[in-house]
Amino acid sequence: MTVPEKSLANAIRALSMDAVQAANSGHPGMPMGMADVATVLFADYLKFDPKEPKWADRDRFVLSAGHGSMLIYSLLHLTGYARPTMDDIRNFRQLHSPCAGHPENFELAGVEATTGPLGSGLATAVGMAIAERHLNAQFGDDLVDHRTWVVAGDGCLMEGINHEAIGLAGHLKLGRLIVLWDDNKITIDGAVDLSSSEDVRARYAATGWHVVSCDGHDAADVRRAIDEALADPRPSLVACATKIGYGAPNKAGTSGVHGSALGEAEVAAAREFLGWSAEPFVIPEDIAAAWKAIGAKGADVRAAWENRLASSGRGVEFSRRMAGDLPAGFSLDAYIDSLIAAPQKVATRKASELALGAINDLLPETLGGSADLTGSNNTKTKSTGPLTADDYSGRYVYYGIREFGMACAMNGMALHGGVIPYGGTFLVFSDYMRGGIRLAALQQQRVIHVLTHDSIGLGEDGPTHQPIEHVMSLRMIPNLDVYRPADIVETAECWELALKDANGPSVLALTRQNLPQLRTEKSENLSAKGAYRLVAASAERKVVLIATGSEVEIAVATAKLLEEQGIGADVVSMPSWAHFEAQPKAYKDDLLPHHVLRVSIEAGTTFGWERYTGIAGLRFGIDSFGASAPAEALYDHFGLTAVKIAPQIAAALNN
Repeated sequence: MTVPEKSLANAIRALSMDAVQAANSGHPGMPMGMADVATVLFADYLKFDPKEPKWADRDRFVLSAGHGSMLIYSLLHLTGYARPTMDDIRNFRQLHSPCAGHPENFELAGVEATTGPLGSGLATAVGMAIAERHLNAQFGDDLVDHRTWVVAGDGCLMEGINHEAIGLAGHLKLGRLIVLWDDNKITIDGAVDLSSSEDVRARYAATGWHVVSCDGHDAADVRRAIDEALADPRPSLVACATKIGYGAPNKAGTSGVHGSALGEAEVAAAREFLGWSAEPFVIPEDIAAAWKAIGAKGADVRAAWENRLASSGRGVEFSRRMAGDLPAGFSLDAYIDSLIAAPQKVATRKASELALGAINDLLPETLGGSADLTGSNNTKTKSTGPLTADDYSGRYVYYGIREFGMACAMNGMALHGGVIPYGGTFLVFSDYMRGGIRLAALQQQRVIHVLTHDSIGLGEDGPTHQPIEHVMSLRMIPNLDVYRPADIVETAECWELALKDANGPSVLALTRQNLPQLRTEKSENLSAKGAYRLVAASAERKVVLIATGSEVEIAVATAKLLEEQGIGADVVSMPSWAHFEAQPKAYKDDLLPHHVLRVSIEAGTTFGWERYTGIAGLRFGIDSFGASAPAEALYDHFGLTAVKIAPQIAAALNN
């Protein structure tokens, strides 16, 4: 006997309301409202295999409306993924259950992206769709031929990042991206029209999207709309008219089912309304079997793909890229040797461009870009032609003025696999993209942010463009490596470290102004230690100068002035706090001994440097906003010169 689609959908509704009720926390309304749409998608369209959840050519399904997490947890369980088990679902939102309050990519196979911050999931999916088209252009339909599906709510479509994401997707004509909009007209505060009267469909159409509407509770109508979306070459928005909390007879269609449990009485009433007589967390055998059969349909498709992969002349290379492995023996040693042989005085943004010239030749998987600052970020090289709607094989994305959208799109590329994304903007605009950077760190993805114009050294643009607190605030994000290299050699070393870290994002904070090459002898990758002794004291050591980036040059000059007074001074370059913290205690104690004066020099906030200077140490930096003037004048004005720093150190030692 064929199980009715309504019964399949009701299994999602039952699990969702039971889990939220047991936790007394969560959002039952969205999964109950979108259960019919999700059933059609998984049963008839989505290409997946629960037995091989990382199959490279699977469709990507992103629940952008992550508050409705029980929708995806129910679907994963019902279709036969190893987890979540029913016990996992019983423990929804409890400690150690993989069924977290919002979907986390590191908790469950089948959760493609961490979602929750509204709009970010949709923007991440744009990056997945870009990666799919890019790899398809490189490897062909036999190996790469899948779609990206998104379930999004009104909140996802209201957030500003939605504007950035859909503009990029429309411009690139990402026709394999389909967004299923849960058009239920309800937000937490109440009806959508309390805060919004815009024509969402017209907005999407204006950015180059195909738009179609359907009744989200009529399976046949949902199929009609999806078929129309599949036939259109543009990215598609499918507006699914639904009733939030469908099945709850007294609360459906209200904000009361958005963010709280239904309550025992309403759960019982919903069971009666839906004709669902099973006990909580029990799925009738016929319905469970029907869902497992849906999950099993992808096995043959996946096996056929694996046969094509095995017979492809490019299968090994494709598998390497999708695994995230760098080519055997990858190293920048030869490039760094060339720098030692012929020292250069360049801005570290230029040093980054030179390093990328070598990197992009060695790594065909790098996919670069910039948020409309290509000539300033120096992120494009001769190996990276533009990726366009007419040529997806290009390796450079012109993101436009979409910093947040760029960050989340790069997250999607990394999550998709097969590419290593990097993108540039000014460091001060990391404020615009911080949410995306944080999500990369949380999701443990290799995404590289090239953030130039890293201090008052950018000069005349003034305080709106001069970062003060930004480097320190980025250092606060867990699992984010923040590098501030001092010269062309350190820049290459930091790039190599960022590329070799497959489990987290990196920031390279780079200068506009030229810096001398301080490293002129061949050595190991000293930046890997996070901090190292660049200059050892000649006289008896009484002070250790710790500096980063453009201020290492100032520290070297300061040490020279102190040595002329008989004050021994070490200079420690510290390109990475995180890498330094990972060193053995003995190494750290030797580099920063407690019995001498420790001094930090960085053209940014002094907040936080107490960690290394101690309370009794000195901290030279900037604890105000900047000013508009040439860089040299600004450094003098803010006291960041050797002639102004050295006397203060000498005075502190004398006292």
